[in-house]
Parts: sequence; C-alpha cells; structure tokens
Amino acid sequence: MAKKLAGTMKLQVPAGQANPSPPVGPALGQRGINIMEFCKAFNAKTQELEPGAPCPTIITYYQDKSFTMDIKTPPASYFLKKAAKLKSGANLPGREVVGSVTAAQVKEIAEAKMKDLNANDIDAAMQIILGSARSMGIEVKG
Repeated sequence: MAKKLAGTMKLQVPAGQANPSPPVGPALGQRGINIMEFCKAFNAKTQELEPGAPCPTIITYYQDKSFTMDIKTPPASYFLKKAAKLKSGANLPGREVVGSVTAAQVKEIAEAKMKDLNANDIDAAMQIILGSARSMGIEVKG
C-alpha cells in the first residue's frame, strides 16, 4: 500500500550546512520530521556542491514520519552575483548597472541550471538567465 501523504514544504538550505538550529530545525520539527535524519541525508547529497550555496529543497513528508526530498540547483541570482563578483544586485535595476558578465559566463550558468529551468534548449535557458541578469542590474557583454 502507498504511503499517506501528509504534505510538502519548501526550504532554502546552504549546501552541506544543514543543522538542527533555526530555521531548519523548527520547520521540520513542527511537521514531525526527524531533524537529524534530514540533516545527515541533505548534507550527504549536497557534499559535491559548493559549500554554502543556497539550495532550494522541496520536502515531501508522509504520515508515517518518513520523507523524501528534491534538491534543486542554486538560484540563477546566486550564480550571477558570483560571476560578476557582487554582494547584491542594483537598487534601481534598469537604471543603474552594478556589474557585468560575459556571454560565455551566461552560457555556463544556463548549462548548470538546465535541469531546473523550463527550457527546451540552451538558447532558451540563456534567455531566462539574461532576464535574471537584467532584473538585477547586471550588464551582459559580448
């Protein structure tokens, strides 16, 4: 017999740094999910990623207290800020430019995020990343 679904939740956890302290612990605890089991499984799955990269995670939990997790790639804004060597985006995007990235860097980011993007090919994925860059005040050169 199939497990009874109790619900789903979304968390953004730094790669390889899940621990029982807030915000992870209380969010899992109030839903009856074993916090240490989640932390160990999450850290094991994200150890090949860059430490500290924010990973959107969708957790599906069941009535028997078990869970499954789907770990996505870090957001495009994280990759863009890293490529442009920025701390944050523009205060007035569209009016001010705070940094720039090359077309090659945009293609690299699009390839890394391809499995999580709603795009059929690499050109469509690049357009999605270009839109993110534009909305952050990052200029794309070349």
